[in-house]
Amino acid sequence: MAPPWDEARAAAAALDAADPLAHVRDRFVHPDGVYLDGNSLGLLPRAVVPRMRTAVEEEWGRGLIGSWNTAGWASLPTRVGDRLARLLGAPAGSVVAGDSTSVHLFNALVAAARLRPGRTALVTDVANFPTDGYVAASVARLLGLDLVLVDPSDPLALARELDEHLAVLTLSHVDYRTGMLHDMAAITAQAHAAGGVVVWDVAHSVGALPVDLVEADADLAVGCTYKYLCGGPGAPAFAFVHPRWGDVADPPLTGWWGHEDPFALEPGYRPAPGAARLRVGSPPVLSMIALDSALDVFDDVDMRLVRAKSLALTDLVVDLVDRYVPDVEVVVPREHERRGSQVCLRHPDAYPVVQALIDRGVVGDFREPDLARFGFTPLTLRHVDVVDAVATLDDVLRTDAWRVPRYSRRSSVT
Repeated sequence: MAPPWDEARAAAAALDAADPLAHVRDRFVHPDGVYLDGNSLGLLPRAVVPRMRTAVEEEWGRGLIGSWNTAGWASLPTRVGDRLARLLGAPAGSVVAGDSTSVHLFNALVAAARLRPGRTALVTDVANFPTDGYVAASVARLLGLDLVLVDPSDPLALARELDEHLAVLTLSHVDYRTGMLHDMAAITAQAHAAGGVVVWDVAHSVGALPVDLVEADADLAVGCTYKYLCGGPGAPAFAFVHPRWGDVADPPLTGWWGHEDPFALEPGYRPAPGAARLRVGSPPVLSMIALDSALDVFDDVDMRLVRAKSLALTDLVVDLVDRYVPDVEVVVPREHERRGSQVCLRHPDAYPVVQALIDRGVVGDFREPDLARFGFTPLTLRHVDVVDAVATLDDVLRTDAWRVPRYSRRSSVT
C-alpha cells in the first residue's frame, strides 16, 4: 500500500497556516520545486536586486571613487559586522565582515595561539569541514604546534585532549555532514578550564538557530554568510573576537585596512581596536552591499521562532522517513539539543539518488561517502515542502529511478 502522502500533506498545510514566520517567505525569490540546499547557498532575497542595481548604476557608475565616502563603502565591513553581531549574541565592534572564511580562520587560529605562548597543542575535529582541517594543519606547521584530531561527539575522547598542553581548540558548531550540534558553552568551558583558547566555526548554525557567542564565552569565531543568511554566492565571511581580546589579539595578516588609520599610510602597523584589526584588504564592495541588503530579512525575525520551526521541519522529515522510506538511514541526531538545521540520509548510492531527486525538482546535495544532505531553511520552507520532498524520495527509491546511468556521472560540484 502506498504511503498516505495526501493525508500527510493536509496535516502539513495546517501547520503552515499557523506558522508565525509564513509571511517572511514572500521576501525571497523561489525556484520551482523544493529547494533543500540552503545550507550551501541560500535563496535570493527580493530586496537585493534593486539594491544591487543602485550600487552598480549609481554608486559605481556615477559616484565612482567618491562612493567610498558618500555611499559608505569604506565602513561596510564594520557596519555589516555590527548587523551580524545581533545574530551572534555579540556586542557592536566585535564582528567584522569581509574576506573568506578560510582567511578569517587562519587569522583567528594564529591570533588565538599567540594568546597562549609556550603551549603546544592545536586540537580540532577529526571530521571537520576540509577547509577548517587544512587551515588548522597549516597553522600547526607554521607555528610548530602539535595538531591533535579528536571526535568531539565523544566527551571522553575530547576531555583527554583538553589538558595543560592545549593552546587552541577549534570546532564547527554544527557538523557539516551529519548536522550534529555541539554544546558550545559546555565545550568552551572545558577548554577554558584547561587554559586554552577556543575558535568556533558557526557557518552551519548562524541564521538557522540562535547563536550567542558571548553567553557561551567563545574567544573567537568565524563563519560564512551565503548559507542560511542568504548573502549570495561567495558572499563575504565574518570574524568575531571577544571584547576581552579586542585590543590584545595579534592576527598575522596585517593588511592596511586593519590599521587604526588606513589613510595615514604609515610605514608602521598600528592595529585598529576591536574586531576591525581583523580586516585585511579592500572590502568586496558589491558582495558586501548584497549581504547588507540580505540581512534586512532578519531585522524583525525572532530567532527563537526560527529554531522552533527548524526543529519542526526536521522532526517531520525524520518521522516520515522512519515510517515510509525504509531504504535509507537517518544520520542526524534525534535529540533536539544535538541537532542543527539539516538532515542527512545514508544510502550506498546516495549520489545518483540525489541527482534523480534534483531532476524531479527536489534539490539537495551529496557528501562523501554515502550521504544525501538536505538543509532546512526555516524562513523559506513550508511543512508541505517537506512532505513533497519525502514523497519524491520514496518514489525515486521504490521505482529505482536513480539507476539511470547519467545520474552516476559526477559533476565537479556535488
